[in-house]
Amino acid sequence: MSNQAKLYTPVPGKTYSLFAEGDDSEHYYDAIKRLADVFLQRCPGEKKLLNLIRKAEKKTFLSRRQTTEAERQTLRFMRETLRQSLSIYTRKVANHLQSLSPAQRMDSTLITTEEQYHLYMLEIELVNRIYREEFQRAAYKFALLAHCLRDFRPECRAEKGDIEEVCQGCTEDCLIRLGSVLLEKYGIKPYISVERDQEKLFRRLKQEHPSIGALGIACIPELALGMRLCLRLGIPAVGLPLNANRCARWMAQAHETSFNLEKLEELLT
Repeated sequence: MSNQAKLYTPVPGKTYSLFAEGDDSEHYYDAIKRLADVFLQRCPGEKKLLNLIRKAEKKTFLSRRQTTEAERQTLRFMRETLRQSLSIYTRKVANHLQSLSPAQRMDSTLITTEEQYHLYMLEIELVNRIYREEFQRAAYKFALLAHCLRDFRPECRAEKGDIEEVCQGCTEDCLIRLGSVLLEKYGIKPYISVERDQEKLFRRLKQEHPSIGALGIACIPELALGMRLCLRLGIPAVGLPLNANRCARWMAQAHETSFNLEKLEELLT
């Protein structure tokens, strides 16, 4: 592919990078797939394991009371195994958390801990396994692509579409253009995500399209939370994490990032 070098050039993120083990993110996807398989041996059933993961982040007295000893042992094993296997991708989280201002600490996404990153990574993998077929069967499918995937060299010519901005294909190797072409090939309407009130948007789309599916490409915390929101509203969701988080929310200014185009096509087939 002519865009291969651009797509898989390692880039550092503010808190994470999926390029930790080489020039592409293939190692990360192999690792998260293997880890999910390992945990499913201890906790059979993707939905059961997903519920256990979400229970892990709740540290209230009630949640502890509702967790069995067997589940607590599984959670301890899971946390430690994830830490040992995934910390190479999240090396900058600790420094990021220490650098936050008091105002930034009010942002629940910015204060995501390293352990939560690992749980989100596993959650995204499980949600894709659980809802992939239901997503593919939906009559109307749309995708939201992170705006930081734009090619920053020219002036982006994206235009306002019916729900979000739409790529005009002005740059050959722009990842939003490449992703949009691939998504359209599989009957998915691609948009550039700029709307902040996603719940309002998703509720409207669900009302307009009862048979609907959503796909997201975003940084790990925003992707996991966006998928949760879709599922809560009855929209089957799948998604792919950005290779690194580099937008202005995380850094002083926006920096171009990337995602694994091959893994996106695997998710769609």
